[in-house]
Amino acid sequence: MSSNSHDTHAPSKRVKHDSPVNHYLTYIISILLTMLAFAVVLYGDLDRSFILIFIVSLGIVQALVQLLFWMHAKERGHLFPLIFIFAGAFVALTGVIMAVYWVWW
Repeated sequence: MSSNSHDTHAPSKRVKHDSPVNHYLTYIISILLTMLAFAVVLYGDLDRSFILIFIVSLGIVQALVQLLFWMHAKERGHLFPLIFIFAGAFVALTGVIMAVYWVWW
C-alpha cells in the first residue's frame, strides 16, 4: 500500500464537555431564583402587579438558564431546536395576549 491511501484511523474531533463546576453553579443559580420567587410571595406586602411581573421575569430568566446550560442550547448544532422553541414561545405568548384581550375588552 502506498502512503497516500486513506487513513481509516484519523483522529476524531473531540467534543468539549462542561466541567462539573459549571453544572453546580447553574444548579445553585436555579435554586436561588426559585428561593427568590418564594421569598417575594411569602413577603406578601408588595403590590400584586409587581409580584406578578417579578415572578414572570424570574421564570423567563430561569427558563433561559435551563435552556442554555442544562439543555446545551448554547452549543453548535442546536439551531433548529432553538428556532422551534422560540416559535412555540411566540405562538403561546400570542395566544395568552389574545385571551387576555378578549376577556377584558
